[in-house]
Amino acid sequence: MDDASAALVVDARGVVTGWSEGARLLTGFSAEEAVGRPVRELLAVEPGAEDDLPRRPVVPVGVVTVRHRDGHPVALRLAACRVHGPGDADAGHVVTALPADAEETTLAGRVFEQSSLPISVLDAEHRFIRLNAAAAEAMGGSEQDLLGRPFADVAGPGEATRSVDRHMRTVAETGRALRDESYSQAADPSQQVWDVEMWPVRDAAGRVVATALAGLDSTEQHRARRRLALLDEAASALGTTLDVGRTAEELVALLVPDFADFAAVDLLDWVLDAEAPPLRGDPEVTLRRTAHASAGPGAPDTVVPLGRTDVYPPYSPPARALREGRAVLAQTGEPDFDRWMAERGAEALRACGACPTGIHSELAVPLRARGTTLGVAIAVRNIRPDGFAADDALLAEEIASRAAVCVDNARRFARERATALTLQHSLLPRVLPGQAAVEIAHRYLPSASAAGIGGDWFDVIPLSGTRVALVVGDVVGHGIPSTATMGRLCTAVRTLADVDLPPEELLTHLDDLVAHLAADEREDVPELGATCLYAVYDPVSRHLAVAAAGHPAPALLMPDGTCRLVPLNTGPPLGVGGLPFEATELELPEGCVVAFYTDGLIEGRGRDVDHSTQELCRALKAPAESLDALCDVVLKAVLPEEPGDDVALLLARTRALGAGQVAARDVAPDPGEVPVVRQWAVELLSAWGLDDIAFVTELVVSELVTNAIRYGEPPIRVRLIRDRTLICEVTDSSSTSPHLRRAHAFDEGGRGLLLVAQLTQRWGSRQADGGKTIWAEQALPRR
Repeated sequence: MDDASAALVVDARGVVTGWSEGARLLTGFSAEEAVGRPVRELLAVEPGAEDDLPRRPVVPVGVVTVRHRDGHPVALRLAACRVHGPGDADAGHVVTALPADAEETTLAGRVFEQSSLPISVLDAEHRFIRLNAAAAEAMGGSEQDLLGRPFADVAGPGEATRSVDRHMRTVAETGRALRDESYSQAADPSQQVWDVEMWPVRDAAGRVVATALAGLDSTEQHRARRRLALLDEAASALGTTLDVGRTAEELVALLVPDFADFAAVDLLDWVLDAEAPPLRGDPEVTLRRTAHASAGPGAPDTVVPLGRTDVYPPYSPPARALREGRAVLAQTGEPDFDRWMAERGAEALRACGACPTGIHSELAVPLRARGTTLGVAIAVRNIRPDGFAADDALLAEEIASRAAVCVDNARRFARERATALTLQHSLLPRVLPGQAAVEIAHRYLPSASAAGIGGDWFDVIPLSGTRVALVVGDVVGHGIPSTATMGRLCTAVRTLADVDLPPEELLTHLDDLVAHLAADEREDVPELGATCLYAVYDPVSRHLAVAAAGHPAPALLMPDGTCRLVPLNTGPPLGVGGLPFEATELELPEGCVVAFYTDGLIEGRGRDVDHSTQELCRALKAPAESLDALCDVVLKAVLPEEPGDDVALLLARTRALGAGQVAARDVAPDPGEVPVVRQWAVELLSAWGLDDIAFVTELVVSELVTNAIRYGEPPIRVRLIRDRTLICEVTDSSSTSPHLRRAHAFDEGGRGLLLVAQLTQRWGSRQADGGKTIWAEQALPRR
């Protein structure tokens, strides 16, 4: 062995088998004195540490203290290289030694020592055998303290330590370099994050004898990735619904615990009420707590319950953020923040029960969208030692801007929905008019979906002769435009019904109206479209006439309990034009229930229309205390939990007027027949107990019959109906309708209809196949 080399050879048992002259110069022991002794016996042992000697490694590495022959301790830096015997068996180690304070003389060694990157070398047992100054600082000790210690003991317990340890083992076994990212175990982002590069160190024969580690502090890059990840999550997590409260909850869930220990969203009252923003603001800001979240034990808790208002003084961060229109970052030591925490922070810490530290940092960000301030998002930290920084404020502003747009969208949707719902409710019948033809019950359920309120509607219109018109319709689309179109159609139907057109003719006129409306709309307005079903029921004849324009057929429940759909020749939707509409006529027994509805009741995504129709018929047959209760039974049985469209349901139970309420007779086309008809009417009213109105009725019958004889064509027929009013009808075969006119002073005629109009509640005429009917209604005397 070269005498200039400070080296020794140790066998597999740890016994010295070779000793160089350099080793003698460093330790004072000659080869004869050292060879044959266990190498650990040469270590100097501090008093009281003799029991620890058996637990030390057989071959020490790193900076160790050896006992000089003359008794004084000598600090040496030892490096061990494993020696392999036959069959790759462990044959011992070759150990080199240098004084611990010896300066590095090689260029490579100086590069290692002076590198700003932490670099360390570990042996096969993962013990440190070399560290540069940066590595020793990163591991939290001096090189002399760390050499010879296992990596797991120095790094401490945790998944990050186990991960690096596993990767080092893989490097030693495979001889391939690996990279690992080491995170702190705590959720505290102030801890450092390292990118660790590991590669094998080989001897001259190519065998792996050690593992080298180099670490790069990637804390800032890691935080930047976390910020980008938070922004990416915000894009998908915020605004999943058009609900202001839900959006606020999504924002605080995004911020806690990844960004803050506590977060809250406070909104101005007008935002939650879907109103227009006020023109002026107050110095002290009143906000309503909409959402909050805490990171858990140790984090602050809210002092403002959900739904309650809170007043923020002008010096508080939330008030400043709203006033200045930017993120306000406040830290301990600032007078305004310390004043704010003395007032509000103490309450928050008491509310949490056991907060280990006080709130040291707060970030208040205004929620602004489309130039309007909606509220403020508040984030505080007390568990995390690091306060909010400028980068955090930028991140919070970006997230808050996205959340504000979602809140504003939800507010606008709520406002439009409320407007459309108010408009629709103003158009739908609130109190159904009194009539004798049918008993009515109805339900209207506006859609809760993001599409908005639809254009579903229904109406009950009393007609002459105790008849009634039943209407349901649905306008394509949602929102205010559909509601406005619904209002037009509803008004048009009432106007056409007043003309007393048959169902198929009324739909033809309505179809023309929709076509004209669509032609008059601007190019940027979608094409109009609607469906409608119009039915007329006569309680005297018990006839039901129904015509539909693209609308589902009504269901008919008979008194015997059978239920079926009314067979219709359904025409095209309104606005298509060019195709006829056909009416279906049925004679119904008294007590039938006819169910009119819009397609939202039976149609929807993933729903089978035939199955829904069967459910509707089954629900109509269910026992119910009243027609109103039957409406609830139908909706509960047929509708899914969350309907995707508006639903209108109108139930009508038919009635019939008995023979004792209706009287009719034919009239010969002879003026001499008028006194006979007058006498017949007077006698009939006497039998009905209506003598009090006999005089007026006699005049009305006389004028109407006289006009029919003079200007109409036979056959002529007169009919009296006693219901809630007394109705007088005169029918003839002429299609010419009468009209009021002003008679001159010396005219002999022209005053009959004027007299009828003055003596009755209302009067009118209706066309029918083969003629017309003139009618007039009188109020019955009070009993």
